[in-house]
Amino acid sequence: MRRVEDKRAKGSRWLLMLALFAVTAVFAASCGGDDDDDSASQSAVQEPAAEEPAPEEPVAQEPAAEEPAPEEPAVVEPVELNNVTYQLGWLADNGVHGEVVAKRMGWYEEEGIVLKIDPGGPSIDGVAQVASGRALIGQLSSSPSAMLAVSQGIPLQVFAVGTPEHPYAFFSKGDTPLDSPQDMRGLVVGTQATGVILVEALLAANGMTRDDLGSLETVGGDITPLLTDQVDVFTGWVTNVGQLSQVPDRNTLRLWDAGVPLYAHIYYAATDTIENNPEVLAGWLRATARGWAFATENPEEAVEMLIDEYPDLEYESQLAGAQILLGIKENAGVEALGGFGWFDLDVWQEQIDRWDSLGQFDADAPALERVVTTAILEAAG
Repeated sequence: MRRVEDKRAKGSRWLLMLALFAVTAVFAASCGGDDDDDSASQSAVQEPAAEEPAPEEPVAQEPAAEEPAPEEPAVVEPVELNNVTYQLGWLADNGVHGEVVAKRMGWYEEEGIVLKIDPGGPSIDGVAQVASGRALIGQLSSSPSAMLAVSQGIPLQVFAVGTPEHPYAFFSKGDTPLDSPQDMRGLVVGTQATGVILVEALLAANGMTRDDLGSLETVGGDITPLLTDQVDVFTGWVTNVGQLSQVPDRNTLRLWDAGVPLYAHIYYAATDTIENNPEVLAGWLRATARGWAFATENPEEAVEMLIDEYPDLEYESQLAGAQILLGIKENAGVEALGGFGWFDLDVWQEQIDRWDSLGQFDADAPALERVVTTAILEAAG
């Protein structure tokens, strides 16, 4: 019996020990998880940690180039302005619209000039205005006027030419042929007082005299004598389209084409001005050339400026005349002569010789170098 109890007691102790072991194992498992992971990690063969690259040495940088100091703004010297009076030989019209363009576009001011244009007329002696210094620059309608003034001892010189072929011409009705001066034989020619010498020059250049004409009559500027058949031939400028439009069917013979080469729109100044103020004249000429270049490319706009300056002028007739004038300039080969303002010295000498042969000079014929100079054209570039 006792042996049985001992066996039971012994079994109970084993069960108690097993239960205690189980509890201890569970407790150890719950408390030692992290240690197990660490043990596993420590038991594994660890690779040596890769060495971090040594920090790069800073690259030595070139010192930044110094920025140039900002340029000082250019000092623009104020242009000293010269008041210049430009005296016309006649009333203002399309023969001066290049100058009007240059004035309105401010091109004279760019050359240091404040320009005042003074129209001429039948009671105004433009040559006297220039010779006396009341006007710095003058314009003459025709080259003979300059030659005659110099021959009389007036101290002036031509320094440029605006129109290198004169627009003066002879007109007849369509049923009266006028292809050459020879067609004037036996005809009545009407001209203004200032045009008599031009008729004489035409006749002389073509081996004719007044006796070859029916008659030579002095008339006014109105074309009525031709309209009413009082004359067979009438004289005037081809640019005077207002008058000529009254004879739509007409014949035209230009003086230049008939063997008398003259210049028109002559630019001149007193000799002391040419000697002492060449830079002012050269600046005026450069600005004027720009005005005429603009007018050539933009005739309508240029004539609008002319009308704005002189409202009494009529737009359509001035535009038509301007286009004829610009055509003459182009056909004359201005560029071949050297550009705007240039002229042929041989043509000037021929004019002097012809006027001398016609007895137009009271004294000796003036020397060419007294009449014209190329110094201003050369200075203007």
